[in-house]
Amino acid sequence: MDKKINVVFYQTPSGNEPVREWLKSLSVEDRQNIGNDIKTVEYGWPIGMPVSRPLGNKLYEERSSISDKRIARVIFTIIDHYMVLLNGFVKKTQLTPKEEIDLALKRMKEIQ
Repeated sequence: MDKKINVVFYQTPSGNEPVREWLKSLSVEDRQNIGNDIKTVEYGWPIGMPVSRPLGNKLYEERSSISDKRIARVIFTIIDHYMVLLNGFVKKTQLTPKEEIDLALKRMKEIQ
């Protein structure tokens, strides 16, 4: 089975990759769970719940369950058959925090 989209990490103007750095801060088990869900999106795009859902403004979230009954989200956009990972975080509330979406929107505008 071929990938339908490829994953790339958003890079800051200085070359940092915030989502990659966030992933490295997580446990191996959590990174594997998130990585498997990202791979599901890569091979199955377009894909919906429970793995992914649209947030609006060309943003989507990849949804992962991680250790200790926590929930992780990676906000991404699709540009020219690339899944650009813009922001990653562990959710603490039911709703996706506005500041996390705003940060992803800001980063998306930087690369367009």
